[in-house]
This record gives sequence, C-alpha cells and structure tokens, in this order.
Amino acid sequence: MSNQLMKYLPGYYKTSQVIANITDVENSEIQQFKTSLDNTLNQFFVDLADTSLDRWEKELGIPVNSSKPDEYRRSVIKSKLRGQGTITVNLIKNVSESYSNGEVEVIEDNPNYSFTIKFVGTRGIPPNLDDLKSAIEEIKPAHLAVEYEFTYTVWSEVKNITWNDVKTGTWDDLKTRQIIV
Repeated sequence: MSNQLMKYLPGYYKTSQVIANITDVENSEIQQFKTSLDNTLNQFFVDLADTSLDRWEKELGIPVNSSKPDEYRRSVIKSKLRGQGTITVNLIKNVSESYSNGEVEVIEDNPNYSFTIKFVGTRGIPPNLDDLKSAIEEIKPAHLAVEYEFTYTVWSEVKNITWNDVKTGTWDDLKTRQIIV
C-alpha cells in the first residue's frame, strides 16, 4: 500500500525516512480504524450484520440460535421486521419472499378461510421453510389456514433434453433446476 499521507505533506518531507516511517504507521492505523468503523456501521443494517445478529434477535424476541447460518438468521430478522402492522396479502408476500429469496404468490381462498403461498421464483422447497412457517403462523389471523405450494421442473420442460445434457448431478438437482433449451 502506498503511503497516502505523504501527498499531504510539504515536498521536502519526501526524502525523510523518519517522516516516511511515521506516516506509514499512521496510514496503517487510519486504515484499521476505517475498517473497524465500517464494520460497526454494518451492524446497524440487517443485510450486512454479522456480529450483532444476537442483539437483533433479542431485540425482536426471536430465539437466538448461533448454530444456524447467518443468512437464515437474517431472513428471520427481516421477516419479523416486515411482519408488523395490519396483515395483508402484500405483507404475507413480503415476509415469504424474505425467507425464500425468490418470488412468491399469495392466493386467497376466502370461502374456505385459507390462503396458499406458492413459490414461483425458485424451484423446490426453501431450506428454511420451518422458519417461514413459524413466521407466517405468528402473523396470520388465527382463523385462516395456510398451505404451501412448490414448483418443480416438469416433464414437458425436459422432453428435449438428453442424459448427456444433465449427466452431472442427481434427479433432485434436475427437479429444482431451471431448464433452458
């Protein structure tokens, strides 16, 4: 790393080894301070937080589980933050999308007092479905039932594909992969 501080000093200091050493150390300290400051600032944003996830979870009344990956913990926190206020289809959609990292449709079935959450942006079952179910149960009205619908690759999408096209992977990989022919 070049010594950024030397350019702010008068020209006659450029030949001084003492000043060069001092500004090298100061430059290093300033960079460490900047890194620490950036990290501290990141803790105030759920998408960037890592060391403060425990604090976010405690503040929102979420059980702290450090064994889960940070991405799952962030999705629970974002869901809890989004899931406040009057319950609407858009609110349920926002909460669901924060867990699935993809697009969902919320299909109302008013005569049967239920609604369906259909995952259309990603294929297969989201890895943190249990957390999503808990969040939906917490925010939905008690008299409504909820169903979950998942999308997979169907035979009509793979009829022109040979085994050589998909020989790397498993059947489960093929079921959840977007096929482009």
